[in-house]
Amino acid sequence: MLRVTEIFYSLQGETSRMGLPTVFIRLTGCPLRCGYCDTSYAFSGGKRMDLDEIMREVASFAPRYVTLTGGEPLAQAGSLALLTALCDQGYSVSLETSGALDISQVDTRVSRILDIKTPGSGEMEKNHWGNLDYLTGQDEIKFVLCDRADYDWAVEKLQELKLDSICAVLFSPAYSQLDSAELANWILQDRLPVRLQLQLHKLLWGECAGR
Repeated sequence: MLRVTEIFYSLQGETSRMGLPTVFIRLTGCPLRCGYCDTSYAFSGGKRMDLDEIMREVASFAPRYVTLTGGEPLAQAGSLALLTALCDQGYSVSLETSGALDISQVDTRVSRILDIKTPGSGEMEKNHWGNLDYLTGQDEIKFVLCDRADYDWAVEKLQELKLDSICAVLFSPAYSQLDSAELANWILQDRLPVRLQLQLHKLLWGECAGR
């Protein structure tokens, strides 16, 4: 059984899959409290669903792409079985995770979108750095940046850990906190091997659940 906040069909708003029609499964609960969190409604509540129920609802959309998100989906042990079931069904599956929990047991067919929490998030100490050992070229690392100090910190980590040699690296401005054009200019000035990521769903629909 898993506690599910919502299952919905929308355009992928982030990562290299941006713009692709995708089914999102948002699980309930998260051990982090990032200052810029836009899904606090998923911290509690939700509906208890078994694996078969979830799979039937996903199939009703006839999707190609499925994303498991939260909250923090890995906070529920049943998420691992769900990810494997989705892959077995032939979907192209991605996982959005905070980077605070171990990803070593995640099905290797899943594209793991791993956050690295910056000082501005308020949760930098929760980064589980050992996760980097399990990433491959099909995965992505994401920094959400609140200000110039976050940017400088992220650049330091990018270079120190040679993150771009592991997988794609995304720099995303925290919504309504850091101007996206300013971040773009910094990336260009420093000639960084990263992708600027904007949240497409927010540009289209603003901040609302189920989008």
